[in-house]
Amino acid sequence: MRLFTRDKTRAIQTFLLKVVNNNCPEIAALIEGPRLENRVNLTVAVMVVPLEDGRLLAQRAFTAVTKEFSTTGVALVVDEPKGFDEAIVGFRWDGEMTFIRATAKHLNPIGEGFYQLGLQMTELVYPGDFPDLEAIFL
Repeated sequence: MRLFTRDKTRAIQTFLLKVVNNNCPEIAALIEGPRLENRVNLTVAVMVVPLEDGRLLAQRAFTAVTKEFSTTGVALVVDEPKGFDEAIVGFRWDGEMTFIRATAKHLNPIGEGFYQLGLQMTELVYPGDFPDLEAIFL
């Protein structure tokens, strides 16, 4: 082994440590202050349909993946800035769809063209509340 060879593993570890240190929720909490609720990192696919004046905007429906959950909200990763105040979020669980109305709380860039969209969940929604809902999610 040469005396001055680069340690490739060390360079990888240094880079990954920088990524974790700059994106870890626990470290961000030290900067922003403690959160009132804990978050759980969990990735699942969801469907989102924006609402405007209580109407579904089916043409603006999109899919996303979750980043983290709290007891009252969810953070989504989206591939472009999404502009809406309210939406219906559809979760597939045990072969069924569960719909939850949500309010947008923040939209922050996370790099490489992706954004974190924070949603506060406000109420369960039933397909009868929005007759077109099931057709959008089929």
